[in-house]
Amino acid sequence: MSLIDVENLTLQFQTDEGLITAVENVSFSIAPGEVMGLVGESGSGKSVTAKSLMKLNSSNARYSPESKITLHLESGPVSVLDLKRPRDMEVVRGGAISMIFQEPMASFAPAMTIGKQMVEQLLVHSSMTKKQAKELSIEMLDRVGISDASMRFNQYAFEMSGGMRQRAMIAMALSTKPKLLIADEPTTALDVTIQAQVIDLMKELVDEFGMGIIFITHDLGVVAQTADKVAVMYLGRMVEEGPVREVIRNPFHPYTQGLIDALPQLDDLDKPLTPVPGDIPSPLERPDGCVFHTRCSQIIGDICKTVVPHRIETGEFHGASCHLCHQGAAE
Repeated sequence: MSLIDVENLTLQFQTDEGLITAVENVSFSIAPGEVMGLVGESGSGKSVTAKSLMKLNSSNARYSPESKITLHLESGPVSVLDLKRPRDMEVVRGGAISMIFQEPMASFAPAMTIGKQMVEQLLVHSSMTKKQAKELSIEMLDRVGISDASMRFNQYAFEMSGGMRQRAMIAMALSTKPKLLIADEPTTALDVTIQAQVIDLMKELVDEFGMGIIFITHDLGVVAQTADKVAVMYLGRMVEEGPVREVIRNPFHPYTQGLIDALPQLDDLDKPLTPVPGDIPSPLERPDGCVFHTRCSQIIGDICKTVVPHRIETGEFHGASCHLCHQGAAE
């Protein structure tokens, strides 16, 4: 049984320029204890997709009628997009789902201590006493590598460095022991030692509580260490998905191949990096057909420019949305 099912998620934003498509026809599932890496350049729609699972996108977001997000809890399935009132959202926001946001400074209330915010969310989402919530909060601060956690508990966000704020936010998200953790670039501001410590902590919690994780990152190396499967996004579409080792060793979509080719080669440090050519288009100028065709070096005539490729299975649980796969299947 899956923990969460996302089906045909299409999300547009109502702007002065009209409707802008941020996510288009995205589907995936995550099982308890499974870690999914969500990979792609900035502007690919990764964070918008993740925020949709908690309905945290701005008020000008418009979900298509076909979009479905179903969270499976012990009490029964919850249709996230049908939740309207803030009270109804408590089961999702900070309850069954927690999120580590990309920008830690904007995620803490500046006029409240870190500890007070951690305790407050535990009192809302659990039956703990204030004393128990404080003890757990200090323990989690310590587990993510914050020294003298009992003192840091009483500090404000502006009194901490960027990396320490990031760790405090990770501790806050993990303290409620959610069913699903969304980690949006959680290790970006951390040095490699603390990064490894945080990754190990997440693995421990997956083993301990059977928690599912969506790990959003640009770093395929981190994905290879942490994820069971990986989904590659480009301009709002999921272009390839499958077991992490299978996708990295045998990528089918040219965009996935480009991301892997852009990684430094440890066995040849003099080799120049090979970036994906061109720039990601503006959502206001979304290409027809395959959204990647404006940057693709393996384009097949006009079909890539006019026809949207559908997903084709390239292996067990491994699929890609590319006309090259369709051509290979036909042959």
